[in-house]
Amino acid sequence: MPVMRADHAHGMKLVILGRDGTLNRYRDDHVKAPEELEPLPGAMEAVARLNHAGWHTVLATNQAGIGRGLLDMASLNAVHLRLNQLLAEKGGRLDAAFFCPHTPEEGCDCRKPLPGLIQQIGERFDVALPKVHMVGASLTDLMTAQNAGCIPHLVLTGPFGSLAAEELAKLLVQVPTARVHDDLGSFAETLIQEERRRIAEARGQALTPDTQAGDLN
Repeated sequence: MPVMRADHAHGMKLVILGRDGTLNRYRDDHVKAPEELEPLPGAMEAVARLNHAGWHTVLATNQAGIGRGLLDMASLNAVHLRLNQLLAEKGGRLDAAFFCPHTPEEGCDCRKPLPGLIQQIGERFDVALPKVHMVGASLTDLMTAQNAGCIPHLVLTGPFGSLAAEELAKLLVQVPTARVHDDLGSFAETLIQEERRRIAEARGQALTPDTQAGDLN
């Protein structure tokens, strides 16, 4: 498995997050209203921990429900407002929420796994995509990261969480650089610790013990 890269001497430290299955429980019928948004255990705290460690977090999500008429922009905005409220309660925040409102039939270039949405994020924040970590719960998210040149990470809090190890391994062959984490908290802990280790090694220092995930004091 590749080592997580965190060399951001020039430019912001950015993590792009999928939504369903990464931050909130995945629903087959999609999240159409704020009351249907159920945060995953520890996910809000994980974003807060990333933020406190200097990482900016941005949401990237397909929302074909808009194109299909299952929800409108007001409903989507209300869902994301609720998400930000939940994050704020834990001391975290999203810098922005990028979404594709199109159905697959519309042939846009911003629907994941195409890289358009991620390229928009790179342009907006003026960051080199090969240094950006992208975390999601689906093969689509992993392929999006790969297509955009980001560093792909899978969390097992979505549909893949129920797969046997052999089934998961077969899928991951399509994105060989992907790293797998139990959940967003595990990803955050790994990213922060590896950055601390890299900085300590560059300074010729020993890595001191860190607080546990979720301890922001």
